[in-house]
Amino acid sequence: MKDSITIVGLDSAKNSIAVATAETGGNQEVRYYGKIGSDMASLDKMIRKLESKGSELHFVYEAGPYGYEIYRHLTKKGYKCTVVAPSLIPKKSGDRVKTDRCDAQSLARLYRAGELTPVYVPQEDDEAMRDLTRGREDAIKAQRTARQRLGAMLLRHGYRYSGENAWTVAYMRWLADIKMPHRAQQITLQEYSCMPA
Repeated sequence: MKDSITIVGLDSAKNSIAVATAETGGNQEVRYYGKIGSDMASLDKMIRKLESKGSELHFVYEAGPYGYEIYRHLTKKGYKCTVVAPSLIPKKSGDRVKTDRCDAQSLARLYRAGELTPVYVPQEDDEAMRDLTRGREDAIKAQRTARQRLGAMLLRHGYRYSGENAWTVAYMRWLADIKMPHRAQQITLQEYSCMPA
């Protein structure tokens, strides 16, 4: 085991990762390492440089839109990595300055102080199922919205379905027979009515 531990705070963005380090021994200042590319090759290159100093590395970053790629990459290589919820990160009152550099330094400092709460990182299969569920919910919401807009458009132009239930086979036949007065409206009708069930 290595003698010292270096906490590495990562603040990931679309095209870059801001990196800050904090040594656990003594009361040393948190240092800003700089920005690296957001790809795993850039992360590995940075790790090699930090490891050359002889410390054991522990990583921490915020959960966010970039998922758990960093966590999975680091843990597969045997590194300790913690993902924290942004809502659980202590903030000083009145501290409204938010930059990648400040966030990376804050993560390293707070992790070193033991003030961060890790979140559960789902297994890849669980995350895939979560994506499928979210995708299905989004599709249902988009379908409902399109159907409501179609109904409103038809009412605006005086078309009222006389049957009991909408979105049946009979309703779809009724929709197919409608000829709107303008080509653009006809295209709109077709777009709204072809939303998958």
